[in-house]
Amino acid sequence: MKRLFTLVALMAMVLGASAKWSDEPVYKIDYSTYQGFPFYVMGYVPEFSNGCMTDFGAQYGYKTDAEMADFTGGTEVGTVATSNGTVYHKVLLDAPAWHQYFIADGIQTEVDGKYKVVAKVKATAAVSINVNMGWGWGNGEQASASVAIPEGGDFQEVEWTYEGINGGSCNLVAQPGGSTETIEWLSLEVYAWEKEGQRPKVWLEDIDNGNAEKSWLEMQLDGITYNDMERNFKICAWSKEKGRNVDETADGQPWNPFPADIEVDPKDPNNHVFVCHGQPATTSGDASAWDNQFWIQSKHPWTSGTKLKIKFRYMASADVSSTDTQIHNQTPSDYLIWHAIGNIHFTEEWQQFDNTMTIGDDMANGWSIAFNLNSVVKDAVTFYFDDLSWQYLQLDEGYFISGVNVGVNPSYDDLDNAIPFEDEGELLVATFGSKGDATTYVDQVMISTKRGDDAAYKGATLKPQDKIRKSDPDEWHDYEPSSNARIDLPGLGVWKVVLDPGYSAMTFEMLEGTPYVEPDPVPVFTYADELVLHAVERDFLTADADGNSREPGGEIGNGQPWDSQFWIAADRDLKTDEVTVLKFQYKGSIAAHTSTQVHKVGDDGKPCTYLNWQAIGDVDFTEEWQDFETEFKVPSGDNGMRSIVFNMAEIKAACDYSIKNVQWYIKDASLEEGQTYENLISGASNFYMKEEATTAPYTGINNVIINTGKTTSAIYNLAGQKVNNNFKGIVVKDGKKFVNK
Repeated sequence: MKRLFTLVALMAMVLGASAKWSDEPVYKIDYSTYQGFPFYVMGYVPEFSNGCMTDFGAQYGYKTDAEMADFTGGTEVGTVATSNGTVYHKVLLDAPAWHQYFIADGIQTEVDGKYKVVAKVKATAAVSINVNMGWGWGNGEQASASVAIPEGGDFQEVEWTYEGINGGSCNLVAQPGGSTETIEWLSLEVYAWEKEGQRPKVWLEDIDNGNAEKSWLEMQLDGITYNDMERNFKICAWSKEKGRNVDETADGQPWNPFPADIEVDPKDPNNHVFVCHGQPATTSGDASAWDNQFWIQSKHPWTSGTKLKIKFRYMASADVSSTDTQIHNQTPSDYLIWHAIGNIHFTEEWQQFDNTMTIGDDMANGWSIAFNLNSVVKDAVTFYFDDLSWQYLQLDEGYFISGVNVGVNPSYDDLDNAIPFEDEGELLVATFGSKGDATTYVDQVMISTKRGDDAAYKGATLKPQDKIRKSDPDEWHDYEPSSNARIDLPGLGVWKVVLDPGYSAMTFEMLEGTPYVEPDPVPVFTYADELVLHAVERDFLTADADGNSREPGGEIGNGQPWDSQFWIAADRDLKTDEVTVLKFQYKGSIAAHTSTQVHKVGDDGKPCTYLNWQAIGDVDFTEEWQDFETEFKVPSGDNGMRSIVFNMAEIKAACDYSIKNVQWYIKDASLEEGQTYENLISGASNFYMKEEATTAPYTGINNVIINTGKTTSAIYNLAGQKVNNNFKGIVVKDGKKFVNK
């Protein structure tokens, strides 16, 4: 039977299991149920009227009382209140300002997930906007989609999708930018791409006494303190009240967490609940949000990909429209990450929270959910919690392997049936594929320490620290834990993999199949010719979110930092975790500051379509030649990227930007300096330029100047290839085109 199971598993993983969009949404919001904006304000406040959330366009700004004190860029036309009661002044700006805002938050997602968004929306005119799905605020921690919103009439359903999501909790941020169209949002749903026929799930409880019916003393837990690392995880409910439990010698703070009070339920004398008697918050700034806190503590830390079901009842002595939640480490108050289960609205009646979340990389090793009880209200409020339940998905523990033939089906669709490694003394051994059956051959594997849920499997994978270049049972590769690690193998066939967990090492041996021919190392290619971008003087920048000028001079125009741009485009799309090296020399006709972005290939086939706002950081040009070198590792949010682009209109003045001796190649630590297995550029066709806002990007060879200001004998055809003087047709010399007869 074991042999039969293995064959069935292999066939499923090679050929792929059936999958579809989930029948029920994993997240939904009906904006008509809100009276004010329910999310974090990023400078713009959508309004609520006529049963929908309305963006009135970039001609309006929204200012707090403090912001209005120094504001001069427009005329106040009213006020708007968010759902937490904060009042903003609505201002008609002197000039449109770029704007963005949340349309969803707290979407529970899975590692390597794929999601479809369905929104009912309309606009006063057809408009295309960018919508980011983000799981953080760093480089590559969001996926982008261009969304076409139809014109007026009835609300219409608009769909768009995301892939490669790499976090456990996501938000959606709409970026209409400088659009002045009115956009109305009625509702939004998010669906997950899921396989069919998964094995039944078993959930295990990870909290004792979640119903608060036993005191800490009865449970022999009296006397535990928050920094008692040997026992504090046995307390399922912690509390912090400003001014209580003062112990400045412990960590320099004036109060510390303590096991939550257990008291009689004010609604039911026969029931007991956990209580935090919040005191008035007096800390200045955002820090006041955590003057009073409550924690629901697990008994275990969580690894990336772990699925949790969180349940609890909650109420307060007053209406509190929003409390933030965070993930903390084992010690309550030891902050880990800013997001957890979203914002919680307390009322004076008991409510039930019941949701499933997946631990992302940024949540890994967290132990507790922290409630920042003063996110909105600063007054003394008592908070009540009961029936705390923290369930985790039961998984197989050990070492497991799954594989695919990337050329046939690169998706790991049946990880429930991943093959376990078997003990052979101190080593673990697994063979993937069946001899004599080419349909089971693989050239990529995933090895994990968990099985039973796809997200958990992908979140607990092992990654060798170097590339597997040959079949050799005696060549050991050190490995480390990593999320969603796929191991490319040097051939398509049956593979024997051996693990030595004691030394965190693995080997790979092909038992049958076709080895891939290892390419010989090649010299790193250098595009030596000098590329010159004649950036023209741009207009003043558009207004900032406050409607004010963004640069000296106090004027507002239509300019943007990306009006002039320069692209270095790879010969192929790059994949997550590929490590590249980028080198070049650069200077400007004047001192100039530039920023960089990541782009992908657009529908026109050119690598000039925006993907991500951050690439290799900012680059400052001077009038002297400088050397630039960086190691660029492709983050998950940049999977499929093609080019790195420089925004060369960060400064207003005209400038001639010069770049030469460009190298961009795949890094391999096993090779000598100056060698690579793959160059990412090969000639002039890897460069694109845009000199001003009205200029479309075009092949950079038309702007190549050799030794600016001097003549040269170098001649190129329109394909960017060097030719000799006998070439007939249109050629380029010294940056100018002419006909060579």
